[in-house]
Amino acid sequence: RDWFTVKFIQMAALALVFASSQVLAQDYEVGRKAYDAGNYEAALEEWRPLAEQGDARAQFNLGRMYFEGLGVPQDHAEAAKWYRVAAEQGSALAQYNLGLMYFEGLGVPQDYVQAVKWSRLAAEQGYAAAQHNLGVMYREGQGVPQDYASAYMWSRFAAEQGYALAQIGLGYAYSEGQGVPQDYASAYMWYSLAAEQGYARGGKGRDFVAADMTPAAIEEAERRVGFCWLTGNCN
Repeated sequence: RDWFTVKFIQMAALALVFASSQVLAQDYEVGRKAYDAGNYEAALEEWRPLAEQGDARAQFNLGRMYFEGLGVPQDHAEAAKWYRVAAEQGSALAQYNLGLMYFEGLGVPQDYVQAVKWSRLAAEQGYAAAQHNLGVMYREGQGVPQDYASAYMWSRFAAEQGYALAQIGLGYAYSEGQGVPQDYASAYMWYSLAAEQGYARGGKGRDFVAADMTPAAIEEAERRVGFCWLTGNCN
């Protein structure tokens, strides 16, 4: 075949792929609208064929629906199956959920090493909840050797995205000197940031460290809290 013929066939193939992708996108949106309306059976009817064709979004959604029992009987093993195929395609949400299922032993045998594996993949994509969970597993030595410095690092990534549980974790790390030098002012700041999001544990932690701080140190810590909220610079 000459270059023109090959090029034409390639372009025709691309057109078919593009048309197919448009149909898949339309089917996905039909499913999403059905899901949002609470018509889970109709959503499944649209999403299952897409999931079986390898659409990671549809695979994740099937996992969620089996996990929660939406339109199907609740089945954690089936949820884990769909989360896994989506996670293997790089879906951070699926990686995070699969990590949680291994951590809790839901639908799969409890396995902290696998929990770390999947949580790390999601964390490396910047997913804050996974970063937090990975930090907790490093702090507790679950699935990895206990490592306070790594626990601090992953918690910090999540905390800087505004994830309140990670902010509480950082407050604790600074108050106890775990992975970082003990620093009550920094502990006060991170606890306060979580408290301002409505987390009572943040307020309790802040009050606990404040009892050992001078009024001047508390004033400086409060200034840092305000600066962090305004600028995103939480050093």
